[in-house]
Amino acid sequence: MGVIQIRDVPDETERTLKARAEHEGKSLTAYVRDLLNEEASTPTLDEVMAKIATDEPVPYDPDFVRGTMREGRR
Repeated sequence: MGVIQIRDVPDETERTLKARAEHEGKSLTAYVRDLLNEEASTPTLDEVMAKIATDEPVPYDPDFVRGTMREGRR
């Protein structure tokens, strides 16, 4: 597992994060680690767009769409 050290964090930011961590019953380290894991697991807009660009195009058939919509309403 890697180590990340962050310097020059404003005091107000540190106080806020510590309070949020305490509210969730976590250490500051665990709380920030969870935030980083969540951020890293969420793709950026550029990553999403790059994935979409590699997907096969979906053919558009108006009759198919109308039929599907009709079937869904039943």
